[in-house]
Amino acid sequence: MIKKLLPILLALVGLGAGVGGGLMLRPDPEIVQIDPCGDVGATDPNHPQADAHGDEGHADEENAAFEYVKLNNQFVIPDLEGGRVVAMVVLSLSLEAKTGARETIYAREPKLRDAFLQVLFDHANTGGFKGAFTDSSTMNALRHALLEIAQKTIGPDINDVLVIDIVRQDID
Repeated sequence: MIKKLLPILLALVGLGAGVGGGLMLRPDPEIVQIDPCGDVGATDPNHPQADAHGDEGHADEENAAFEYVKLNNQFVIPDLEGGRVVAMVVLSLSLEAKTGARETIYAREPKLRDAFLQVLFDHANTGGFKGAFTDSSTMNALRHALLEIAQKTIGPDINDVLVIDIVRQDID
């Protein structure tokens, strides 16, 4: 009996040690700030952004700096056909958010992941991951749906949802 359980126990201990080591050695998330205008002097408080672009009505948008927040884990979505899994789709997502929203995003990440999963499952169930699933119109529809649910979950601090990686693996 113990001879049968020993390989399973060793596998579980190895898996636990690997996950624990990975979590301990994970690098700190990197904060990336950009100026939506792409101006070099945009971080200078004396820099006249509204005058440089000739549109004072959009000065608030142009002054807003963004940071990118990468969600910790990938999303794994089954692609079903006739009730049978025919492929697995793996996505990595990042959020473009107003500077300072990182803590709010990480605090609400479980709720955000749940909402994203529902959108991704709906997308898969309507055939969004079949055929040419990386077509720009299909990806734009997915990004728009993800952005809408992100803003509903987190608030207006979210500017965009970025699909960093997407992979589809057919199952034979």
